[in-house]
Amino acid sequence: MEPSLMTTDSDHASSGICFVDPTSSHFPASSSATAGADADVEALKRLSENLRSIFQSEDFAFCADATITCNSRDLPVHRCVLSARSPFFRDFFSKNRENSGAIEARDLLGDFEVEYDALVLVMEYIYSGRVGQLPKGVCICAEETCSHAGCWPAVQFMVEVLYSSFTFHIFELVNLFQRRLIDVLERVATDDVPLILSVSNMCSTSCQRLQDRCIEIVAQSDLNMATLEKKLPLDIVKQIMEHRVYLGSFDPHADNFPNKYARQIHRAIDSDDVELVSMLLKEGHTTLDDAYALHYAVEHCDSKITMELLDLELADVNHRNLRGYTVLHVAAIRKDPKIIVSLLTKGACPSDLTLDGRKAVDIAKRMTKSADYNLVTEQGQASPKDRLCIEILEQAERRDPLIGEASVSLALAGDDMRGKLLYLENRVGLARLMFPREARVAMDIAQVDGTLEFKLGLSSNPINGNNHSSAMDLNETPFQMKEEHRARMKALARTVELGKKFFPRCSNVLDKIMDEDLSGLVDNWDKSEEKKRRFNDVQDMVKKAFYEDTQERDRSAQSSSSTSFHHARR
Repeated sequence: MEPSLMTTDSDHASSGICFVDPTSSHFPASSSATAGADADVEALKRLSENLRSIFQSEDFAFCADATITCNSRDLPVHRCVLSARSPFFRDFFSKNRENSGAIEARDLLGDFEVEYDALVLVMEYIYSGRVGQLPKGVCICAEETCSHAGCWPAVQFMVEVLYSSFTFHIFELVNLFQRRLIDVLERVATDDVPLILSVSNMCSTSCQRLQDRCIEIVAQSDLNMATLEKKLPLDIVKQIMEHRVYLGSFDPHADNFPNKYARQIHRAIDSDDVELVSMLLKEGHTTLDDAYALHYAVEHCDSKITMELLDLELADVNHRNLRGYTVLHVAAIRKDPKIIVSLLTKGACPSDLTLDGRKAVDIAKRMTKSADYNLVTEQGQASPKDRLCIEILEQAERRDPLIGEASVSLALAGDDMRGKLLYLENRVGLARLMFPREARVAMDIAQVDGTLEFKLGLSSNPINGNNHSSAMDLNETPFQMKEEHRARMKALARTVELGKKFFPRCSNVLDKIMDEDLSGLVDNWDKSEEKKRRFNDVQDMVKKAFYEDTQERDRSAQSSSSTSFHHARR
């Protein structure tokens, strides 16, 4: 089921492409007047279709005189059309007459990030005065049982269109999407409402109805002050708290969360100051769990501070906040693979349920675009971050291999330490080339970047593509195991272990390549026919692994749906 945003006659009437009602009292009741009105309507429809067709044409770029770049994708446009339809663009182009025509979307929209598909919809409306269906896959989440009316991808898309329309002074489109958002607010997750409220506030009085309704919903929700203060302007937070006091759900004189001690912990976390966190904990006024410090760090801060807090080993990784969310549930909303893997390696339970019966993977699916979830990636192409989060959580539920399982593959490197070091360096380097995002997650958690890379007897490592000016040389005879070698080996081995635990598909492919001595084929572009054939074998391994992983993911999704159905019946 895909949501649709087709305009009504009233929408067109406010757009500048007006469809005249021949029965209106503004026109004489004569056949000639009716015929003239019909002709005007038909002419306007034809103009709309002509402009839309040229905008949608694959050959559109040849006649465009400007290009807007958004998310590394170029959108050709005509300055005259944009200037005629939008006061914003008329002013923009008049002030930038010397511009070559290459425009960055952020120069138009500021710091608020708008995706390419949302910008295209707004531009198509500017050209034609019509709004079609939401782009397939972009406004639908990966959860098959979702109605998609209020899931995160749909909300995010509509909010981006709303903001862009307001910025470009296309107020009829602002009104349309304000109505659409008001219609779905009751089905939007509580965690997503602050974004709608924040953007409606940016749109000022143009979205006052939407803003007022969002304030009511947030005031009646269980979102705490720490979250509200992070996500919303202070004047909006004040209105929400006043509303809560009026409703009797908040007592300004009580010891509400966060109290002053929890706030001190949060401020230290905001400053990335783990030492200060430790000092505050020693004073004994609060604990990491009482301050919900892990929840706070995962939701609002860089992944580095989360990992450092986990390393203190002073917090329960499965602790629930006042809303019944574990830290892993919050991480699923955040959609950061590195944070999710860090929590899982510290013992976070992927099967824990929220109060409304959702696991972390269910949350992650609702936060992920269908297009990203089903995207087929090729060798060397990074997997979508959101889909990677789902795969990690599904893998954590299916299987929990023993730490140290990588020793089976490491044994293939031989007994000598130099050989093992070279094997690990090549193994991780190959992972970086073939599975860049997965490798980056494992390397960051294993802290590989804090060690010196090995020199493999070449001016540069063809697999890693790194310069070895500051690397260690392994060609010395006899080889002496030094402390820096041990640190590097530990980090690389940990990377391989994490890969086997959370990315078994990738690891199986890498094992086969390394075991069959095919790693040299990956970077060698001057290949003989035999090497080309074997290189094709490597590509087939990758494609087969992706196919098997997709099949496993589909079976897991069907099993999860079946389980949810039985729970619902019970």
